[in-house]
Amino acid sequence: MLSLRLVRRFGTTPHIAAAAADVPSNDKVFSARNSGESNVMQKPIEIDEPALVKLKNERDPEKLFNLFKANAHNKVVVENRFAFEDTVSRLAGAGRFDYIENLLDHQKTLPQGRREGFIIRIIMLYGRAAMIKHAVDTFYDMHLYGCKRTVKSFNAALKVLTQSRDLEAIESFLRDMPFSFGIELDVFSINIVIKAFCEMGILDKAYLVMVEMERLGIRPDVITYTTLIAAFYKANQWEIANGLWNLMILKGCLPNVATFNVRIQFLVNNRRAWDANKLLALMRCSGICPDEITYNLVIKGFSSAGYLEMVMRVYNSFCHEGCKPNQKIYQTMIHYLCRAGKFDLAYTFCKDSMQKNWYPSVDSIYKLLEGLRKDGKLDKLEKAKYIFFLAQKRIPPFSCDQISVMKSKLLRS
Repeated sequence: MLSLRLVRRFGTTPHIAAAAADVPSNDKVFSARNSGESNVMQKPIEIDEPALVKLKNERDPEKLFNLFKANAHNKVVVENRFAFEDTVSRLAGAGRFDYIENLLDHQKTLPQGRREGFIIRIIMLYGRAAMIKHAVDTFYDMHLYGCKRTVKSFNAALKVLTQSRDLEAIESFLRDMPFSFGIELDVFSINIVIKAFCEMGILDKAYLVMVEMERLGIRPDVITYTTLIAAFYKANQWEIANGLWNLMILKGCLPNVATFNVRIQFLVNNRRAWDANKLLALMRCSGICPDEITYNLVIKGFSSAGYLEMVMRVYNSFCHEGCKPNQKIYQTMIHYLCRAGKFDLAYTFCKDSMQKNWYPSVDSIYKLLEGLRKDGKLDKLEKAKYIFFLAQKRIPPFSCDQISVMKSKLLRS
């Protein structure tokens, strides 16, 4: 029985009793009645700080717990996803899992507990706090709150359960729960399990899950194939990854940008920059618009292979299509231009990047300034201004010690 397996792993299922007493939140009411007296100065109405602001500013875990509990019926708080997530995250960070259990179990007994969407949020919040047993129990006990189960709440519980990395519990939950509760699995269920198995390194089981579900009439989508292809490429089993790519095409499931990026990443990692560039061209021919990740990978591939002319061609093509470079592209360009000794061009990219509040790494900054110093293109005063500019910005990961070291090295005679 699934329940016995899960009980053995996660303990007994708690049964929450009656809800906590309602805490009314009555506002002060000021009435100005005419009682024959005139010209009476009325005191200004004192407006309480909004509950969401109080929750955000409260740092004491116990006070935060009491404040949230006092607003259990406040729709402004209850319906605010950020307020829930922020409160649970901070309580989990403080190690007050008892407070989290109290708050969420109380919420389940209130009227909102009859909505599946709300229960899904509770399940995911338990997952955020790594309280896997409570998340699974919440799914089991949904009928106690008058809430109907569907594949959506099943997927939420399954996703949290995969955090346990317990293979037997995941398999039994996937196998038995749909039958027990009359739930029909969908492609999202399969993708959750496949992703978990890939992360666990069980690639054969991940592939078999896709095959088995296809027999049951659940057709894999592009996310299914992309997840498997990425995992097999990462495991250096490129024959299987390429086979999955071909299988995906034969099944009529066209790759998207993420799928192309996975394959381009593999080609770049194996120093096949020209093949990566051909795949980039194939994307355009297929009507798929490459993104910043695609261009960054191809630029990195040509840069590491020493083809700086192709680097600039790809970069110019990227800009010509109306795309704007992001921080990673700037970092890649600066790093490899410095490696190739193109310090003037790297300096131009560096200034452009910094004007957009994107700062290269400490190593890249040091190599750039050191290279300019050796070329005699940057005097001591300019270097000092540059370093002090970085210091004033207080940009992570630049620390005072790192700036001092850089300054002493660059300004030494």
